[in-house]
Amino acid sequence: METGRYFLGVDGGGTKTAFVLVDQAGAVAASHEESNAYHLQIGLDGLRDVLAAGVRALLAKVGIGAGAIRHAFFGLPAYGEDSRIQPLIDALPEQILGHRRYHCGNDMVCGWAGSLGGEDGINIVAGTGSIGYGEREGRAARAGGWGELFSDEGSAHWIAVQGLNLFSRMSDGRRPKGPLHAMMMDLFALSSELDLSGRIMAGDAASRDHVASLSRLVSRAAEQGDDQAAAILVAAAQELVAIVEAVRVSLGYRAGQPVPVSYSGGVFRAGDGILVPFRAALAQTGVDYVLSPPRFTPMLGAAIQAARLAGYPLRPCAVP
Repeated sequence: METGRYFLGVDGGGTKTAFVLVDQAGAVAASHEESNAYHLQIGLDGLRDVLAAGVRALLAKVGIGAGAIRHAFFGLPAYGEDSRIQPLIDALPEQILGHRRYHCGNDMVCGWAGSLGGEDGINIVAGTGSIGYGEREGRAARAGGWGELFSDEGSAHWIAVQGLNLFSRMSDGRRPKGPLHAMMMDLFALSSELDLSGRIMAGDAASRDHVASLSRLVSRAAEQGDDQAAAILVAAAQELVAIVEAVRVSLGYRAGQPVPVSYSGGVFRAGDGILVPFRAALAQTGVDYVLSPPRFTPMLGAAIQAARLAGYPLRPCAVP
């Protein structure tokens, strides 16, 4: 097998980690999925194990060795947010690949490169956490992504926490009971509303990814006519647009200049429940935002970025 024929993309997340091998023609050779790569939750040893397992499985599917990887990009959550441990994270891929033909970066870059095909513009990620990233004329900027204790506004975790807060208010009589209340009671098979505290706070139930998964309940409640749940999604959209605005200002877009915007992350799977208020919030800024659906997945975005960094940009039309 020809050495350096493939580009490896790794899109790490707070819930799952996606691996892909793409050849020089832009064709996907193999893909694989592992558990989360959030080192603040699983530790550096856990991160190494997740990355090693994913790369090993991917190479086995194609029947090649790591030497066949021309370049790799590892997009990892919380990367670049602690200078004390960043050198340790940067060294992990060499232990796995046996060479240094790779770059590490924040997983926000995967969402940007995938959604916009590696072209100038801004991408907003709303997955387990939230973050915005953009590039313009060689300049890069980010906003958000401070983690659930600081912010992560508009993320799945943030939406879920707002949903839990709404459930508590409905249970107390501080808010009228809507569909979310019954859905939460059914999901956890609660005989008493207060039992939810124990279900959420006990053991691993309060983990970041488990709490974030409850955002889907808020979306379903909104679909079933729960106006209070829908209001949470509207507030989430407004928070996400605030992040986009901060990135736009940092990138120096001039007044009247079109600003390409796209999105990625599981929150946007709520469809119109989040996209309609997101479009409305963008329009309210008065900026010429040009919103488009993502061209490729963040996983493929990681491979696109790997090729860009190797000086061999993949033609977007060649990537499925």
